[in-house]
Amino acid sequence: MRTETHETSAIFAANRAQGAVRFDVRREDGVTRRGRLHESGSLRVRFPSPEDEGLSAVFVNTAGGVAGGDHFDIGIAAGEGARLTLTTAAAEKVYRAPAAPARLDISLKAEAGAHLAWLPQETILFDRAKISRRIDIDLAESASLLLCEIVVFGRAAMGERMQSGEFVDRWRLRRGGKLVFAETVRLDGDIGAKLARPAVAKGGVAIATALIVPGDEAVVERIREATDTFGGEVGISCWNGFAMARFCAQDAARLRADMMTVLGRASASPLPRLWLN
Repeated sequence: MRTETHETSAIFAANRAQGAVRFDVRREDGVTRRGRLHESGSLRVRFPSPEDEGLSAVFVNTAGGVAGGDHFDIGIAAGEGARLTLTTAAAEKVYRAPAAPARLDISLKAEAGAHLAWLPQETILFDRAKISRRIDIDLAESASLLLCEIVVFGRAAMGERMQSGEFVDRWRLRRGGKLVFAETVRLDGDIGAKLARPAVAKGGVAIATALIVPGDEAVVERIREATDTFGGEVGISCWNGFAMARFCAQDAARLRADMMTVLGRASASPLPRLWLN
């Protein structure tokens, strides 16, 4: 029995997806250009079309989703004055994990005067999914950031509900070398029951966060002017030189619409085309 268990574990580990993408961009003659690029495993990045000044990148996971034991590593650096927008080709699906959780490590860096927009489409967690995500952001004092992450606990439109699993989300934001925001969210066990609690999500199945750097009261007020159009709950505040919006909704489509409204008011830059399909 022990031999069979060991062999099963070895086979499981050997079939886990591994992927990494690391690249940098720099500004040359007023245009953002790609520098060094490294890709490995099932993770790829594509640059779909030239732009006037900035550059857009789209991540593609050729594994077709994320499962327990998978590990993906992303490292992006925007040089001085560069402008880069990143998104994903589709919503990322996280499937059930019989043992170890999937791991996603993201490192974002922007030098002086650079603008970085991290705008992936939704992350959808299926029942019994397990994932541990880490996002580390290092901004120069004069760099700017627009970042959003949407998490959906089961596809309500398909009659699916996430009842149990594990979701760990660790964020760290440094600006000018100083830690200005640190947060770790952990949901495990009976996640469905926890989301049903009034103090947690009040039955909501989609949550999200948007970070806006720099962010001040003017940004907050501009977003609050759209309050009457929101289909879910949206809260916005600012401190330590950045603004943050929190989202919670009964379905992913409603939250996505709210997020698009907030991002549109937070930045003059257009959303990635894939968001508009």
